[in-house]
Amino acid sequence: MENGEPVVMQVYCRVEVVIDDPGAVADLAVRRLRDADIDWSSEQDTVEEAAAELGADLPQSLASLVDPDGLLADVPGVRVRRGRWWAEPGEPSSRFQPGFTD
Repeated sequence: MENGEPVVMQVYCRVEVVIDDPGAVADLAVRRLRDADIDWSSEQDTVEEAAAELGADLPQSLASLVDPDGLLADVPGVRVRRGRWWAEPGEPSSRFQPGFTD
């Protein structure tokens, strides 16, 4: 760090997750949604509609449980500023295959 300026880094990660109990994933996602500090009066959906939609969508349920803030929580002087994450069923997308180009 020169002149006290923070260093901005990009971290790229692809993780394969094997789910043995999709219902447990959906249940936890719905529970966390219900426990979240959301002002439902300002949302288009009700909590019941949002919970039903989330619980019926395994990729969205799994993605909602990802915690990027916890990824580096114990590293001093580091904070996760923003990110994008999602889940997709099936084999890895060719967009995210490790490898090198010449």
